[in-house]
Amino acid sequence: MTRITIGPFNRVEGDLEVRLDVDDRCVTRAEVTAPLYRGFEQILEGRPPLDALVLAPRICGICSVSQSVAAAAALRHAMGVEEAPNGLLATNIAHAAENAADHLTHFYIFFMPDFARESYASHSWHEGARERFAATRGSAARDALPARARLLETMGIIAGKWPHSLAFQPGGTTRAIDLGERVRLLSIVTAFRVFLERTVFADTLENVLSIATAAELDRWRDGRVGDFARFLRLADALSLSDLGKGPGLLMSYGAYHGVDDGLFPRGIFGPRGVVEPLPLTQISEDVSHAWMRDSSADPAHSNTVPDPDKEGAYSWCKAPRLSGQPIEVGAIARQTVAGQALIADLVATDGTNVRNRVIARLIETARIALAIEDWTRALRLSEPFCVHSQEIPDGDYVGLVEAARGSLGHWMAVRRGKIERYQIIAPTTWNFSPRDSFGVAGPLEQALVGTDVGEAGARSVAVQHVVRSFDPCMVCTAH
Repeated sequence: MTRITIGPFNRVEGDLEVRLDVDDRCVTRAEVTAPLYRGFEQILEGRPPLDALVLAPRICGICSVSQSVAAAAALRHAMGVEEAPNGLLATNIAHAAENAADHLTHFYIFFMPDFARESYASHSWHEGARERFAATRGSAARDALPARARLLETMGIIAGKWPHSLAFQPGGTTRAIDLGERVRLLSIVTAFRVFLERTVFADTLENVLSIATAAELDRWRDGRVGDFARFLRLADALSLSDLGKGPGLLMSYGAYHGVDDGLFPRGIFGPRGVVEPLPLTQISEDVSHAWMRDSSADPAHSNTVPDPDKEGAYSWCKAPRLSGQPIEVGAIARQTVAGQALIADLVATDGTNVRNRVIARLIETARIALAIEDWTRALRLSEPFCVHSQEIPDGDYVGLVEAARGSLGHWMAVRRGKIERYQIIAPTTWNFSPRDSFGVAGPLEQALVGTDVGEAGARSVAVQHVVRSFDPCMVCTAH
């Protein structure tokens, strides 16, 4: 048996290292390390609660709206107020635009360039993949980056700037949208739809979302020229559905809430193959293998105290658990819990794997593109976008949202007008967690076991596929 260390990773948000035990070319054990500690939870302690709206978005520069929305949700819980309907819609538009932009970044900039590697040069499809997806030189980035930039113009209209906007408040959004700006929003989302239909799918979004089974997806793919179909052919040629199997438990906090209901519901999906209610009180954090001192396992009552010399630890990432079990989060979890027909069929057939995670992100992108159109048209421009904030009594509060990469939670304790404790469990904290006190590995650690690294060892592209399929954001993981 040999041990190899891979890291730092390129095309990953933040710092990441992976240690693998390899026997006969196959990974038998994995340890995933978040080597950078940032300490935002400690920064927030002792500050007025509303400071969370300023500081929490600065945890990350690519999913700052998600952090803003989670902080605002915790404060809204504390104040006992409801968002103005227009503010709720505007928040959904901005949040969905950020998440869709993240999905595009993952697909075109982080994930697909691996197929242009020289290790695949012997395959008949390699030259085409290199011309289309090679990092910095491929034609795909020249198509995708302008589309992503145009989509993010929604932030200027709704929030004034991106990232780190102050527009997202407990009672809604701070800036009213006028008729001309709604026309601009519709123009942006129409251009985004055109990009998806011409470049990504080479079909209408409605046709793509009507695909209900794996067999229908295979028939749809044949002869199509869009980048989604290109990915499907590459994934099948490399058997990516057999790579990176997850733990089998999926969770969603629910996303894009409406006045009456949300676009994607809350719940968990487990081995019984059904969606069940989410037991929020069963969320815990284990620090047995994290460089942290022991504290309460309940995030509502725990503290973050670094212990860089802790014996047996190997990551700044804590180990979140639901009812004691590791949970996979992300687009594949959201779409499975939401009952999206194609994703549900793929998960029922093959579980979570490299291929299915990427498919779920692109299917979700199509769904939220249509939703943004509906939310924009639903704005009632003569009505308020924000209600007044209220005093915050002492207590324990939580804000739960879905970022692009999965379930994001902010737990806040307020005492005498100040933040006493602030705990954040980010999506990559769930997916990239270390082992817990029972020795149970986190989702990525489990997904890497069984990977054939071949003769490449630390340069194995298969390992890169598995890691990138989770779309890690390590800066959020260690806050």
